[in-house]
Amino acid sequence: MIMLDYKDTRPIYEQVVEKFQTLILKGVLEPDAQLPSVRSLAFELSINPNTIQRAYGELERQGFIYTIKGRGGFVRYNENLLEIRKERLGERLAEVLKEARELNIPVEELLNYCEEVSEM
Repeated sequence: MIMLDYKDTRPIYEQVVEKFQTLILKGVLEPDAQLPSVRSLAFELSINPNTIQRAYGELERQGFIYTIKGRGGFVRYNENLLEIRKERLGERLAEVLKEARELNIPVEELLNYCEEVSEM
């Protein structure tokens, strides 16, 4: 279900958060579906359970999941979550454009690159 990239410079819990966000927003994890337990997911990914607990806490704080005491975590989905992700994507794109401007890379070159990447 979740694959981690150990070459990624981001903390592992952030990768777990992002993977679950993507699965929820794509509809792979349906609303009210139960998430794997902290222990089972930590065992499956061969990482510390505290890392999974931190990721689940962040997902809950962001509104992607909810917990029921003694039963675990469950998927919460609403359209606002998709809008939040779109906003974050826009912010990241703005950062890339700012960096490209600082490096004097023309927008046309970036658009050509985007087209190449989208065809892969």
